Amino acid sequence: MKFLILSCKTGGGHDAAANALKLQFEKMGHEAIVFDYLTLAGEKVAKRVANSYVNLVKIMPNAFGQLYKIGMYVSKHTKESPIYKANKKMAKYLTPYLKEHHYDAILMTHLFPAETLTYMQRQGVKLPPFIGVATDYTCTPFWEETNCDFYIIPHELLMNDFTSRGIPVEKLYPIGIPFSPKLLNRISKEEARNELNLQQTKKIILLLGGSMGAGKLVKLVKKFNHRKDKQDYQIVVICGNNKRIYFKLTKFYGQDKSFLILSHTDKMDLYLKACDMIYTKPGGLSSTEAAAARLPLIHTFPIPGCETENKNFFNQLGMSISAPKAEELVEVGIDLLENKGELEKMQEAQEKNVYLDATEKIAKLVIQKISH
Repeated sequence: MKFLILSCKTGGGHDAAANALKLQFEKMGHEAIVFDYLTLAGEKVAKRVANSYVNLVKIMPNAFGQLYKIGMYVSKHTKESPIYKANKKMAKYLTPYLKEHHYDAILMTHLFPAETLTYMQRQGVKLPPFIGVATDYTCTPFWEETNCDFYIIPHELLMNDFTSRGIPVEKLYPIGIPFSPKLLNRISKEEARNELNLQQTKKIILLLGGSMGAGKLVKLVKKFNHRKDKQDYQIVVICGNNKRIYFKLTKFYGQDKSFLILSHTDKMDLYLKACDMIYTKPGGLSSTEAAAARLPLIHTFPIPGCETENKNFFNQLGMSISAPKAEELVEVGIDLLENKGELEKMQEAQEKNVYLDATEKIAKLVIQKISH
């Protein structure tokens, strides 16, 4: 079978989930293609949309939070949002592409292509089954405007969140968020550390800012640097695509052996295997990967909106902890690392709520659905 997986580069999680599904389908002997569907309108269009989103989040996260609230209001009080009207325009690019290329099913880890396909369906365009894959632990605005054949959502406790917005319960499958099958590779902590040239004898703490380097990494590193026992830890900081933060941290801490400052990495699965604890902003995919790795998880500062919902979901189920200030985040993390009972409770909560076979189950469900 041949699958098309459509994403958008508004945050790295959508792409990561899409590529996880691609790997899974290929592992099962099928063909899968992933791309940012906005590139059909030209690379400049795709970059403009991605840069607008990323810059807003980096520079004015509170403004993004306000837009999210407005989106939730509009989502509840209109039948055709401005987002839907904008995504309709992509139909003139996606329609000829799908006429030229045959796929057995289309999966979407982003709302935008789901809106475009819904519009095309309403215009009578013949389409293969298309499936929405939610990558946050909430029903983000405007998914109810879409008419996917079915939807993959992260958890059964979110069923009401989606049905209350008008998505039929029979279309919802609470399987989980797809994450890279590489995370399931059997490699020991010692082997992962050897491969990454990390220290074997120290506790390793991983600080992530997501693809955009958000999450106030500089503040967190500064607080770790002030600890008298910092020499007991190796702190690996991954700055994503945020070059400004990378160069700033490298300038001040690049020569300090307690810190390893990195930009982007394609070895996240190995870092998750190698570390003892993870600090990450509460993106849906990064949170899922941390829980799937069964790591002590500290949620840092969320981008207001869906990341706030992700953090609340994880906190309430005992899968993570958080605190309002950088100094408190460092303290609660170190305290957790030294509390075996609390660590076991968190791991049990993660085992109960984040399913290691989620990506495989999603792929199998799609194949089963389109085979009938």
